[in-house]
Amino acid sequence: MKKNSLKTITGMTLIEVLIGVLISSIMIGAMYTTYNAVNNSYSQVTDKAKISRSGRDIVEMLMRDIRMAGYKYYLGSNNLGLPERSYLEFKDGRDNFAESHHGIVIIKAADADALGHNIDGDATPLIKNDSNDMCCDKIHIVYDDFDQNDLAQPYKRYRITYFAQPINDPNGKDPRYGVYRSKQSWIQVLGDETGEWSSECTECYKNELIRDHLVDMEFIPFDREGRVIIPAPRPDNTSRDNLTRITAVDVRLSFRSKREFFRFEPTADKPRFVKGLTDRTRQFMDKYLRDSVVVTIHTRNIGT
Repeated sequence: MKKNSLKTITGMTLIEVLIGVLISSIMIGAMYTTYNAVNNSYSQVTDKAKISRSGRDIVEMLMRDIRMAGYKYYLGSNNLGLPERSYLEFKDGRDNFAESHHGIVIIKAADADALGHNIDGDATPLIKNDSNDMCCDKIHIVYDDFDQNDLAQPYKRYRITYFAQPINDPNGKDPRYGVYRSKQSWIQVLGDETGEWSSECTECYKNELIRDHLVDMEFIPFDREGRVIIPAPRPDNTSRDNLTRITAVDVRLSFRSKREFFRFEPTADKPRFVKGLTDRTRQFMDKYLRDSVVVTIHTRNIGT
């Protein structure tokens, strides 16, 4: 008679269970670390792309406006009863800088520092967030246009200004600048001998914020020989004769990321730099990413 053999019941011991849990934890940790690294890299690439895209967008605006600088409209013979050429008064701005009609006028940050940031009649002078800050240049661009449907003032003249202003941070923890733009129109109806700049028109706007988190904005004018015009010509300085000789403008726009980009702060011997076109290079000791867009814009209606 055969004896019934006892069936062997197999299972996992406590040690095997713990080993399995440990291996699973290591795998999950490795997967999380990989995901976190990929996610951080993606965020960094996205932040850098946003800085570059914002810079290009503003450069496109500047390129369009600078290429229009100094443009004069000539109607010629017509059956509309309108003057063949612009009747608008031209003001040199030598005695009153705010009335200048020159195609391009650049106000360097250093000059504005010395003269109180209000040399061009701007009612909102730049206030520095940092005494060591070198931000920012300002540029006035003037060009003419024509509207045959406006019989009161068919010939038009516009002045566009790009400038920087501090951004008000409610918490006071993130002092920074923004790029602003304003547009004025010269009001001088047909038959009047003089006029004035005005911000009260359908095409005008004042202190329009274009982009936040600006680090610096720099404009360098060149003459027809490709030489830098020093000092930058203004109606009220000794270089004012060069206002009609500007053939190109180098533009540098530097922005920083909205949030901290790097994991570690730089050390004293290895700071992070933002290089300027001239002597505007500055070092930073925080974790933000900063990047610059540099472009040369040729004028079409000045210096020819």
